[in-house]
Amino acid sequence: MKVSRFKSFLSVAATLLLFTGCDRGGHPGQIGTLAPEFTVTDSSHTVRLADYRGKVVILNFWASWCAPCLEEFPSLIQLQRDMPQVVVLAVSFNDDEANYRTYIADNRIDLLTVYDATQKSNLAYGTTRPPETYIIDKNGVIRRKFIGPADWTSPEIITYLNRLEKS
Repeated sequence: MKVSRFKSFLSVAATLLLFTGCDRGGHPGQIGTLAPEFTVTDSSHTVRLADYRGKVVILNFWASWCAPCLEEFPSLIQLQRDMPQVVVLAVSFNDDEANYRTYIADNRIDLLTVYDATQKSNLAYGTTRPPETYIIDKNGVIRRKFIGPADWTSPEIITYLNRLEKS
């Protein structure tokens, strides 16, 4: 009798897990939804996500104290050089603006970057731990999300971005 109840419990638990799986995997809840719009103004310039509608956007959230962020920057920079038609936008949050400026200079980051002191942009995406990166299509729809560093020059990513660019 006890074994039968336990098997029933396991069956119900497995069914619930199947239909209510975690959103932090390959298909978070944001996939297929419009990317939250934002405007960030720092001491150097203003960046509006809406200004890049009609282009594929790689939206990267990072911080100067984040070692994995530094790890992925070279491939983000190379991606921007190899695919100038794709916008790579790097938003620093949970940081100090002086540290942000020093980091950009010391690491020769020549991407479109902005410092968000308010953290409104990353919080609109539910991002609190960098790096997190979103691929946004030409229509402003989130197509993929990456948690942690990625190799942005990998053949799989380049192929995917080329397909998005042509659609």
